[in-house]
Amino acid sequence: MAGGIINNGGNGRARYKPMSDINVTPMVDVMLVLLVIFMVAAPLLTVGVPVDLPQTKAPAINEQKEPLVITVNAEGKLFLQNSEIADDQLVPRLQAITKNNPDADIYVRGDRAINYGRVMEVMGMVSAAGFNKVSLVTEQARDKTKP
Repeated sequence: MAGGIINNGGNGRARYKPMSDINVTPMVDVMLVLLVIFMVAAPLLTVGVPVDLPQTKAPAINEQKEPLVITVNAEGKLFLQNSEIADDQLVPRLQAITKNNPDADIYVRGDRAINYGRVMEVMGMVSAAGFNKVSLVTEQARDKTKP
C-alpha cells in the first residue's frame, strides 16, 4: 500500500481515501504572522491627541485604572480623551463620565508651545468643578549627555 492509495482486490482500479487529519501547519503560520504584526503595531497604538509634552525628571506614574485625560494642543483646543470638546462642555462631560466623583483621577496634557495660562485655565475649570485629583502630564527627561 502506497501513501493514500488502497488496493481494491486486484481489479486494477485504485481509489483514494480522503485524509481525515487536520493540517495545523498553515494555522500555526498564520498565528505567528499575526503575533509579529501585533507585537510591532502595539507600541504605535498610543492613545491620545499628539502633543509635544514638556520634559521633567519626575518619576513615571504607575496607575492601575485608566484616568481621564484632557489635552490642550498647540492651538489651544481642548480634547477629552480623543474627542475635541468646547470649553463650556468640559465640566458637564467630566461630571457625567465620573458620576460626580470628586476623587476621579484627571490628567491634563499641555503642548509645550501653548501658553502656560491656557493650561492653568483648564486646570482651574476642572478644580472649580470639584475634582480633587488633577495632575499635569509630562515626558521623562532624556539624558542629554548620552548620544
